[in-house]
Formats: sequence, C-alpha cells, structure tokens
Amino acid sequence: MKNSEVLILGIESSCDETSAAVSCNNRLLSNIIAGQKVHEAYGGVVPELASRAHQANIIPVVDQALKEAGIRKKELNAIAVTAGPGLIGSLMVGVSFAKALSAALSIPLIEVNHMQAHVLANFALNKETQAPVPQFPFLCLTVSGGHTQIVLVKAYNMMYVIGQTLDDAAGEAFDKIAKTLNLPYPGGPLIDRYAKTGDASRFQFPTANLSELDFSFSGLKTSVLYFLKKHLAEDANFIEKNIADLCASVQHTIVRSLINKLKKASEQTGIKQIAIAGGVSANSGLRSELQKVALLNGWTVFIPPMSLCTDNAGMICIAAYYKYLENDFSTLDLAPQARLSL
Repeated sequence: MKNSEVLILGIESSCDETSAAVSCNNRLLSNIIAGQKVHEAYGGVVPELASRAHQANIIPVVDQALKEAGIRKKELNAIAVTAGPGLIGSLMVGVSFAKALSAALSIPLIEVNHMQAHVLANFALNKETQAPVPQFPFLCLTVSGGHTQIVLVKAYNMMYVIGQTLDDAAGEAFDKIAKTLNLPYPGGPLIDRYAKTGDASRFQFPTANLSELDFSFSGLKTSVLYFLKKHLAEDANFIEKNIADLCASVQHTIVRSLINKLKKASEQTGIKQIAIAGGVSANSGLRSELQKVALLNGWTVFIPPMSLCTDNAGMICIAAYYKYLENDFSTLDLAPQARLSL
C-alpha cells in the first residue's frame, strides 16, 4: 500500500448484527455481516442473546473481513469501533475486542458514533466504482429501528439534529405494526414486500400534525391497532384477506410523514442536497417517493446501496477515516455508551 493510503479495520456490534469491514481511505475492501436468527422466535432482539452471539461471531467475522480485503493485521493503520448508541452488552463485545486488538498491534483506536456513521455511509466507495457523494452542507434523513432524525450536515464532524421523533422511530413503528398484522420479526421488510402489490389508498391512517420538523409515530401504531380490532370483530380473516393493501397503506402513511418533514426542512434551510441513511432507507417505498419528490423540487439525492443501509462495519470505517485524518483517536479506557447523541 502507498504511504497515503490508510487501512482501517472497523467493528460494529451495536444491536444484533456482528460486522467487520476493511477500508482503504474511504473505499471499502470488505464488509462482512453476520445476522442473528435466534431473535425471530421472540419477536424482537433479546439483549442477552445478542451479546452471546456477538462473542461467538466476532473472531470469524473479523478474520473473514481481513481475508476478503487481502490485508494482514500488521498492515492496518487503525482499529475503529462503534462506541454507541446501542445495546450496552452488544457494544461491550465490540469495544472490548477492538481495544485488545489495538493494544496488541500498537495502532490507534478510533471510537465512532453509530448514527454519525450512518450519515457518512453516503461517502463510502466500493472496490470498483466511484459514485457521486454529497456536497456540504446537506440534509440527511436518518431512519432506523431506534432513530428518526433530520440531520443538518455541515462537515464530516459537524452534524446537527434539526428534527427527530418524539416517541417511536419509523423502523420501530414498522416492526410493531407488522406484529399486529401477524407478520414475523423483523416485520419492516415484510411490510415493504407486501406493499408492492397493495393499494396504498385503500385504507386511510392519520399522521401526527406536529409543528416544526419533529415526528411522532405512536399515534399511527395505536390507530392501526384499533382499526384492526374493529374489522377483526366483523371478519376474523380480515388481515389475511387484505394484507397487501394494509401494508401498502401503512407504508404510504409513514413515508408521507418522513417526506413531508424533509420537504419542510429543505424549504427552511434552502438546502437541496438530500441524503438518506439507516435501516429504513432500504425501504423501496421511501426510495421511490424520495426520487419523485427530488424531481419536483430540484433536489440532488444520495441513497446508499442496500449493503450500507442496515447496521454494518463499512460505515464505521468511513466515519473513522475522517477522524483518522484529524488524529482524533481514543484511549484504551474507552467505554461504550448505550445513549450517545450526535
């Protein structure tokens, strides 16, 4: 490798995916993700089981990431790891491993904010292509199971939350509503799949009418619950008969709320560089609607590839690279934080 090339091993273990990646500057050489199917039986992530699975997965995942990248450990310039937010037990596995490897190799340790990394996933390049990246300043709609935020991004290390959910995150709403529709966990992707063949105008659900740029999805969840109770009392097979239209209507309601606030943020700031990030940015309805609105409003839109939408170590590498350039390193007393703001 050339002297100007920075090789970073990134580790992500904030929830239920164990991931490791290797990057050369902001180009990903590998990005390995090991999921945890054990949680499906419980309808959600069980923190203790997640921690145990991370312990079993982390060494083989790191080994595979290095092999796929064609990089030896002694060639690495730094180790990066998610420090938060996330499940504390899961975070501890990744942070402890990263600290040990950093000390063993005598190379810098870089702590990364998980949500900041989601935003910076838009700057990742893969091994073959060089896609356009956002120009500062830009707005990023960050939507996942734990967060829903509109972020004003002025620089790699200057991000400001200008709107956020006051209760449930969009991804959480998708999963909880999916559960009321008798769909298995994780339900969000299944709602997206059924919605593709459904009529989004069939059922009308309300959205919270909040001022400024904040969101609320708890009311939608309650509205769907009572709606289903009413119709199931009349027809026990109502969900089964109408599953595609129900999913399409729910998805349309959530996407409409997200897009409307994003439009308002663009109008208030005058910014037309728009990005999305987080697990829900993989939703086909959101991606499609964003492209339509972009054409009408003259936006330049940036959408990460599917592999960089859900939790992954590739985005950790990218965030760490820009911290590396500023010599922003951590010490070995780094402790994970379940709650960590931008």
